Amino acid sequence: MRIVQIDHFGGPDVLTLAEAPAPRPLDGEVLVAVVASAINPVDHKTREGTIGDGTPPLPMTLGWELAGIVIDSRTSALPAGERVFGMSHQLGTGRGTWSDLVAMPAGSLAIAPSTISLVEAATLPLPGLTALQTLDWLDVRGGDRLLVTGAAGAVGGLAVQLARARGARVDALVSRPAHVEVAKELGADWATADRTMLPAASYDAVFDTFGAFVTDAVTDEGRYASIATQAGPVPDLSHRAVRTTVNQVREDGAGLTELAKIVNAGRVKVRVDCEYSLRDVQEAHEHFRRGQLTGKVALVF
Repeated sequence: MRIVQIDHFGGPDVLTLAEAPAPRPLDGEVLVAVVASAINPVDHKTREGTIGDGTPPLPMTLGWELAGIVIDSRTSALPAGERVFGMSHQLGTGRGTWSDLVAMPAGSLAIAPSTISLVEAATLPLPGLTALQTLDWLDVRGGDRLLVTGAAGAVGGLAVQLARARGARVDALVSRPAHVEVAKELGADWATADRTMLPAASYDAVFDTFGAFVTDAVTDEGRYASIATQAGPVPDLSHRAVRTTVNQVREDGAGLTELAKIVNAGRVKVRVDCEYSLRDVQEAHEHFRRGQLTGKVALVF
């Protein structure tokens, strides 16, 4: 089978398409024939060698997301022939998804949404679970006022939509004026690229996707969550009784099932910027590195 591997760090040219033996699923695992995956910022950083401690040993197979067809299963919940999607915590497990076949824990997979293609489904697991798990930590509910920073990005855009589905009022901080309308189209009630325009002490919760640390915007006794792990911890806001965290995504089949239900209900728009075949993975990374994306970069097997 084909795998995308690196044996040293660097630019997109270090990505090689290699051959490897097919994995044999262990008890509790499901063997998936991968139809598609996607590129995420963590893949870019891992390839460049900027993750630091915790990077799996080289050589390694990259990739966190997949969607495909079950071809071998030891659980009746995900039988052979089922369309599934899932997330592998590549940094934690060393199990990359850029491979024709991937053996995944059954608990890290879910039945894929039926209303979208498997290519679209493959772009959801990492940003979708990041958004969902962080909104759960923030305890966002109907009537809450939420600020999402980086609301035009993959995680931020899903956070806006998922929070709206919960009945929250959502405002957005974006990185450039051109993204203001994008955030509004995704469901933000109000959006700005100027952080000085944010009202002080006005949000029950802040979902910070890039380390903006707009801590003045959260109310006393509010909640502030960042997912920008490399930006460091959120400033201490205990003097204002504000709970803070830097949230890290985890494998979560139940969360994926929840995402699939929301997608099937038409409450989340999936955004795919472009598709590349696996053999063109270097070109796909070049496209990702240039930025200015309108959605995820999908890898099609």
